[in-house]
Amino acid sequence: MTSYTDSIIAWYDANARDLPWRADGATPWGVLVSEIMLQQTPVARVLPVWHAWMERWPTPAALAAEPSGEAVRAWGRLGYPRRALRLHETARAIVERHGGEVPDAHADLLALPGIGGYTAAAVASFAFGQRHAVLDTNVRRVLSRLVSGEEYPPKSQTRAEVRLAESLLPDAAPTAARWAVAVMELGALVCTARSPRCADCPVLDRCRWHLDGRPAHAGPPRRGQTYAGTDRQCRGRLLAVLRDADGPVGKPALDVVWSDAVQRERALDALVADGLVDPLDDGRYALPG
Repeated sequence: MTSYTDSIIAWYDANARDLPWRADGATPWGVLVSEIMLQQTPVARVLPVWHAWMERWPTPAALAAEPSGEAVRAWGRLGYPRRALRLHETARAIVERHGGEVPDAHADLLALPGIGGYTAAAVASFAFGQRHAVLDTNVRRVLSRLVSGEEYPPKSQTRAEVRLAESLLPDAAPTAARWAVAVMELGALVCTARSPRCADCPVLDRCRWHLDGRPAHAGPPRRGQTYAGTDRQCRGRLLAVLRDADGPVGKPALDVVWSDAVQRERALDALVADGLVDPLDDGRYALPG
């Protein structure tokens, strides 16, 4: 397994993207914010929002002092805006439970609201240099091809994948943390989902999928997610009206952005249920206070 580790870390050292949450001066809070923002969202879209967020709220306490609606407003068009509410809840929990400092213990991270197994492991590894298996979509794909010989991993993470990832971890915590980010970067830049750049892979000669002739995925067809015309798009349109407004807005301002009344009402009800929109007593709507 050392042959994988050394080669991939060496490749990372020469090819890693210069990202602010990886810089020497990056704070644990900056790392945590980046991990939440990067879920299902490309780096290019996250960068400007992350910079603006960290300038406005450089600490958990700074965010916790603001209404949750401001977090939703600042989230802009990153998508999946419930993540903004989770970050706000997390900031408040960090202030209340940990004196405003992001905890370094994996168990404490996992106990924060909205923080799952992946994010806890990622923050513990990337912010604090600890030894954890960090399994995102990119890592799962790399390990599936490299070790298992499958073009794509299972749709849902399995215990076998976790055991495999843990078996590959270097013993030394700093090296394990470096390996975690290196294999993730390999999946993002080289071992991509649709058009892998196998010629640039530092472990091509040991990749089981390549050595087996790159067999096609044997599972169900992989279909890209649609967006146009979905409830998710409708929700985004409605939220955009509220984000751009200086205060509460009347129902007509929301009605004009989506023609299908049934779908529009369903999307609005879902936003209210998710805590992203507050219905006011006077019939207007606002971001949460």
